[in-house]
Amino acid sequence: MGLLEVKNLSLHINGKHILRDVTLDVWRGHIHALVGTNGAGKSTLASAIMGLEGYREVTGKIYFKGERIDDLSIDQRAQKGITFGWQEPARYEGISVNDFVGAGISNDENDKEAIIADALQQVGMKPDDYLTRAVDETLSGGERKKIELASIIAMNPPFIMLDEPDSGIDVATLERMADAIKLLKERGTTVLLITHSLAVMRQADHAFLMCDGQIIEKNTADKIIPYFEQNCIPCNHKNKPDIERAREAIE
Repeated sequence: MGLLEVKNLSLHINGKHILRDVTLDVWRGHIHALVGTNGAGKSTLASAIMGLEGYREVTGKIYFKGERIDDLSIDQRAQKGITFGWQEPARYEGISVNDFVGAGISNDENDKEAIIADALQQVGMKPDDYLTRAVDETLSGGERKKIELASIIAMNPPFIMLDEPDSGIDVATLERMADAIKLLKERGTTVLLITHSLAVMRQADHAFLMCDGQIIEKNTADKIIPYFEQNCIPCNHKNKPDIERAREAIE
């Protein structure tokens, strides 16, 4: 049984069929990638798993650690250990980096300051330069993205979904992100990367190929990536999948 199981999940929004009978298993302790072009339904699926407002009226079932969660609120799912890293990190006026990164650390931890400092260092940020700064518009998008990832490292959750983790960052920051994602795996966190970036896909062990709201194939990342690069990126009929051709080519 996977850490996360999605079974026959469908979603309509404003009368439009967005997710179509999606089934997938996310295995504990692995890095997975949910791969597809823009509009394939990747972020919608992640939002439905997280239980965000507007994405909860689904048919099908979602299980986490063997427990059905599709009737739970976003807060209840978060309490179970499901975490979501946004494509565009939010700004928080008046909240310091220290408080933001430390918010998810258990009150039982005796070395909270050390955990916060270590998490910032893991994403390439000097604690003394950032701890007292506010998580607001004075920080760049790349800085806020790294701070968000530092908060996840400090929290050490069972499961994290990262939506387009390379969005708005430079190559050096992407390399830091890759190292941080590997660290999460080493510390026992299961990761689901939502992406259309080849660089991000290469960090994954396993991948799900999504098109038109459907999972059209799942395999090791090294088998999904070449097909995506050669067929999906240049495709002139995006989100109109040739499912049989994809499955034959990837297998």
